[in-house]
Amino acid sequence: MTRIALCQIPVSTDSKTNLERVRDALGQAASRGASVAVFPEATLTRFGKGVADAAEPLDGPFLTAVADAARTHEVAVVLGTFEPADGRVFNTAVVLDRRGRRVAAYRKIHLFDSFGAKESDLVAPGDTPVVAELAGLRLGLITCYDVRFPELARALVDQGADAFVVIAAWGTGPMKEEHWATLVRARAIENTTWTVAVGQAPNPEAADGFGVGRSMLVDPLGVVRADLGPAASVQVVEIDPAETDRVRATVPSLAHRRPDIYRAVPNAEVGRS
Repeated sequence: MTRIALCQIPVSTDSKTNLERVRDALGQAASRGASVAVFPEATLTRFGKGVADAAEPLDGPFLTAVADAARTHEVAVVLGTFEPADGRVFNTAVVLDRRGRRVAAYRKIHLFDSFGAKESDLVAPGDTPVVAELAGLRLGLITCYDVRFPELARALVDQGADAFVVIAAWGTGPMKEEHWATLVRARAIENTTWTVAVGQAPNPEAADGFGVGRSMLVDPLGVVRADLGPAASVQVVEIDPAETDRVRATVPSLAHRRPDIYRAVPNAEVGRS
């Protein structure tokens, strides 16, 4: 079993405030026996025009302080930050082990140019799916809008991921919260894979609509084992890797794939009546 803390915190434009929230949540996670703490996308600072000014290299003061806290509490961390990127930024998920050492960094591939927003004005896209080994698990990293792309999750499984971590600053809007809950479950079901999804809690001081909460743990059959609702919260959940084996023995859909057919027909013939 791996105990994971879902750290659903509100995110401010002030990185110092966010750092204190991270430290507090890590203390709670450690006191409840968690070995990993997962924080939202963009934990460094809230989305907006100020992200370029707030962005830091991965060895900058914010992540250095988070690494110190991880080392103090002996809890590994997955957390969203922003890195400078030639006038824009990378939207980066960083993985630190319990000694505060950086294990991996994933730069968000799919940018949220949708629902009237244009993330690509501020953010440069990454180009590499990432699986990180942490606390006995191989975690496939997914950031917010990425969850709408099943091919990314499948690529992570093909790279050996045995659980997904989805970090988000999911926005409000028509059907948006329903999409979040459905997509997180879908990625778990179609890959028979544990899925840890952590979003920002709503920030009452912000009117930009980012942060619906609803952090979840979903098992390989798509059962929601935890749903934190909208309020700021830290909840510790458990992942049992043996459950993945049991589910895949019953529902061997990954083994039943036919990539030989999918890849052989790049321009599938369209039937006509």
